[in-house]
Amino acid sequence: MLDKAGGSFYNETPDTSWKDVRFVNEYVLTQLELLLRLAVAGICGFLIGYERKNRMKEAGVRTHMIVAVGAALMMIVSKYGFSDVLGVQGVALDPSRIAAQIVSGIGFLGAGMIFVRGQAINGLTTAAGVWATAGVGMAIGAKQYMIGIAATLLVLLIQIVLHKNLKWLHMPSSEQITIVLQQESDGLAYIQKCFQKENIDIVNLKAERLDNGLMEVELYVRLPQKYDVAKLMDLFRDQSMIKSIEY
Repeated sequence: MLDKAGGSFYNETPDTSWKDVRFVNEYVLTQLELLLRLAVAGICGFLIGYERKNRMKEAGVRTHMIVAVGAALMMIVSKYGFSDVLGVQGVALDPSRIAAQIVSGIGFLGAGMIFVRGQAINGLTTAAGVWATAGVGMAIGAKQYMIGIAATLLVLLIQIVLHKNLKWLHMPSSEQITIVLQQESDGLAYIQKCFQKENIDIVNLKAERLDNGLMEVELYVRLPQKYDVAKLMDLFRDQSMIKSIEY
């Protein structure tokens, strides 16, 4: 088309390149922000897992990091992964559905960390830590950075501080002890007498006859504060009726 002023040609089509550049920039920034959420969730999982690994627990750094990053990823997918179908007629989405499945699904992973041996249960704290780590990942995946980081610090504080023997809490310790002894009439009475002398309370007792005239006794006991369970070896060292002690 001729320009009225100078008679030259010009293009009537508007320049939309700046809109494309802006769209690309916004997309890149959004993706980087989502990657930041995954990174922060991984760091929080690392901190919790590092504390557990130092105590030689079942789930360590890798498990907690994967749980945190995975939970954050699923929260991101839950919030933003279905935006392309929101305008479709008859499609209704509930962003909380995937979050609910994370809470219930992580229970299966935690259950595999719990070991039951008679009356003793091990791994409960670690399983609860993994469950809490999933919650941290979900919070950060939902862009709740402050609450996610605060929860991480709180979990670490609980794990570190309450792991110590605090005198003001007066929390008794327990232990499961397995003793193999000869089937003598006074064997159990002697064990009970020794425990009573050491102020050890027998919470539960189970006896089973074995071959070769032996008997296995499983005892679930409550120990005094700061009691060294290794002292039990000295209690029964000179007794020929005691064949083995396991704790």
